[in-house]
Amino acid sequence: MPKSSTNLSIDSDLKKASIELFSDLGLDLSSAVTLFLKQSLRVQGLPFAVTRFNPNAETAAAMNEYVYFEMKAHPEKYKRYSSFKDTMNEVLGDA
Repeated sequence: MPKSSTNLSIDSDLKKASIELFSDLGLDLSSAVTLFLKQSLRVQGLPFAVTRFNPNAETAAAMNEYVYFEMKAHPEKYKRYSSFKDTMNEVLGDA
């Protein structure tokens, strides 16, 4: 399929933040825009959101505090793993 170039005028901070986000999601900016356009056509409207959870510092601190105290108060509820690999093997199975 032939390609066509499109120029977009966007705020440079928005572009930088978007590139960082899409990189975390395994996409480059061009692929993310293409994904957005294809999904928009597929659903005939705004497409689903591809997001990452990004709490502000206060929310992150509160979540960490809750987890710390919850795990101390109820250690029997939380399984411990010796490695990340062991955790993933239980979640995904031995793939």
